[in-house]
Amino acid sequence: MNRQLIRSYILLVAVAILLFTVPVAFTLTKQLRDDTELSVLREANTMALLLGNGDRISCEALTQVAEAYGGKTPGEVQATPTGSCAPDLPKPAADAALTRAVEENDPTTDWGSDFIWGKQLTVTVPAHGDAAVRIVYSTSDMTRRLWSIWGFRAGLAVFVLAAAAAIGAFAARRITAPLRELNSMASKFSDGDLTARSPVTGPAETQTLARTLNQGAERLDTLVASQRIFVADASHQLRTPLTALRLSLDNIADGVDDEFVREDVEQATAEVVRMSRLVNGLLVLARAEAKVTAAEPLPLRTIVDERLTVWRPAADERGVTIALRGSGVDDRPSVLASPGHLDQVLDNVLSNALEVSPDGGTITVRMESGAQEVVLSVADEGPGMSDAEKSRAFDRFWRGQGLTGRSGSGLGLAVVKQLVTDDGGTVTLTDAAGGGLCVRITLRSAQRGG
Repeated sequence: MNRQLIRSYILLVAVAILLFTVPVAFTLTKQLRDDTELSVLREANTMALLLGNGDRISCEALTQVAEAYGGKTPGEVQATPTGSCAPDLPKPAADAALTRAVEENDPTTDWGSDFIWGKQLTVTVPAHGDAAVRIVYSTSDMTRRLWSIWGFRAGLAVFVLAAAAAIGAFAARRITAPLRELNSMASKFSDGDLTARSPVTGPAETQTLARTLNQGAERLDTLVASQRIFVADASHQLRTPLTALRLSLDNIADGVDDEFVREDVEQATAEVVRMSRLVNGLLVLARAEAKVTAAEPLPLRTIVDERLTVWRPAADERGVTIALRGSGVDDRPSVLASPGHLDQVLDNVLSNALEVSPDGGTITVRMESGAQEVVLSVADEGPGMSDAEKSRAFDRFWRGQGLTGRSGSGLGLAVVKQLVTDDGGTVTLTDAAGGGLCVRITLRSAQRGG
């Protein structure tokens, strides 16, 4: 926008210079030409009168005047002799202009070119006694004056355009300053900083826009805060009765000898455990949706190493190997993410991969760093998913078929997608190279340009 405003200022000034300066330069050029022609023609007529008088004194005066004129001006005087006067001057070459002056008594002016003028101006005027006077006037001095006229105005135009560009840049920055403030506030807001506000400055329109954005941000911040409070209250209110119910069922099972009753109690306990797991998953998802924090540069390799250290003991129990590969292992890239998000994402993905991996299998974690983004992928050697299953895998409460049967709450991948999306990334499911499923997570690089 700054560049467009500056170009507009320069274009307006250039049009103004074109409309006012160029016509003045043409006028001065025409005036220089007309004044020079009038002066040379006047001198030629004066010398023609001296030549036409025919007496000795006039003839001598003509010679003296011509010599003085040639010494003071870039012009040369030529004259045809008469019967009573033969001045010591060059004779003009016979041409149509001379014939016209002598025979038709008609003066002529020749600039030597149709475009402004040529190298010399030739003025031929008739004199009494079938004679003529010609002045050949060099236009070199006129050409220098022409260049000075146009050169001065061209230099002035360049100076004015440069000044217009500088003034335009200053004015454009002042005009767009409120918009830059709004963009800064919107960028912070999109990164999760709900406390970002824009100063109400600039013209009335931008002030109105800033107030509207600030009011919307205030309302959204209030709604998110209310949701956080609700999540905290729900966490306390739901977990406590479920824990108490499970303890009561355990006590009942311990005090009952009837096998049928004990079996019913165990089924009820299993459902309570499943409900507790489901509530925990819902609370995790609710926190992921409610908790909006600003993304910041985080060391991806450090986070991956920490989570792999936590999950390797569980993998070793089944003989599963967790391997870390990729160019990002050595580059140690930093990504833009909210603190805690990547830990939770890796826990969910590694938990799913470990559940479906066969004993003695391999889980491959790969990091690939680029200029704009970093790709983190987790590939297992399990049964994989069909295209239909992949399309539903991120739905809430959808559970896949692991080696241990349908388990979990069906919210793991939904939480992963929510957290990655909040950090400005993407997550997709693809087929692993050696069979199985590959979870591909794309995150913003902290070193990206712009």
